[in-house]
Amino acid sequence: MAHAALLHSALPSTSSAASRRRGRHHRAPSRAPRRRLPRLMASSTAQQAPAPAPQGLKEGIAGLYDESSGVWESIWGDHMHHGFYDSGEAASMADHRRAQIRMIEEALAFADVPDDPEKKPKTIVDVGCGIGGSSRYLAKKYGAQCKGITLSPVQAERGNALAAAQGLSDQVSLQVADALEQPFHDGQFDLVWSMESGEHMPDKRKFVSELARVAAPGGTIIIVTWCHRNLEPSETSLKPDEVSLLKRICDAYYLPDWCSPSDYVSIAKSLSLEGIKTADWSENVAPFWPAVIKSALTWKGITSLLTSGWKTIRGAMVMPLMIQGYKKGLIKFTVITCRKPGAA
Repeated sequence: MAHAALLHSALPSTSSAASRRRGRHHRAPSRAPRRRLPRLMASSTAQQAPAPAPQGLKEGIAGLYDESSGVWESIWGDHMHHGFYDSGEAASMADHRRAQIRMIEEALAFADVPDDPEKKPKTIVDVGCGIGGSSRYLAKKYGAQCKGITLSPVQAERGNALAAAQGLSDQVSLQVADALEQPFHDGQFDLVWSMESGEHMPDKRKFVSELARVAAPGGTIIIVTWCHRNLEPSETSLKPDEVSLLKRICDAYYLPDWCSPSDYVSIAKSLSLEGIKTADWSENVAPFWPAVIKSALTWKGITSLLTSGWKTIRGAMVMPLMIQGYKKGLIKFTVITCRKPGAA
């Protein structure tokens, strides 16, 4: 979900349909809160006490997506995440929405989520649901009940409207809630789904712990998220130029602490989760960021950018740093799956 905010930085933000829908439910901060630059993990997150969340982080994330989701939907549709491509594939604009659906299917296949009528998930939670693209897709695919949570009132309202328009109101329900304090009972969901929301979480251990708490015994957890690279055995931290690059990205886009794929594995092990596996899909998302930038550099996008002020211009300038981070091998697009132990 985080990259939708990046697209917003290069497209109109003051008169979008999403902004008009905010109404009385949205409380936009009077000014952008100052953001603490991230503490980049030098050892296992499972062994570290997290730094305090930056002041105003949740409000900043909510406001960013309140403003950007309508613009994203109008250009890219309702799936607010990367697409999955064959390595080295040259993709046309027509391929990208299909690739976003493929991303969902690849994640399900990687986690061995069954299609068998007796074993398929019947209850699903979509953590960081955006406007509910994954929620609706999964609900239709499995005939399941799906709950979605987001910090953005605009996203929840729009996602529920789309569910109603598609005849899915009896299966899909989105609400405003914090992923670190989920409003659900223990053991409620057969499938716990987080597609590109983990990068916004200031406490990665608490994040995974909550995913595990709401998973049913034997339930599957799928996390698809941005990480920084694993450290080499001889390293105690990232290189200074790598730290600098990530700080520039985080300072623009409400991203707190980064961690590595191995940190997620350590957290999952510490929570006694089973069947832990991870994969680096960075090469499979390589065509996506150039496509996002290309979609922004239309005549309408350029003229809006030039008249929207320094904050928006800075955001557009930072977008290519994501491509640079991937090319350097610093940013890793990572999938992590595991299972909650079954009932005795």
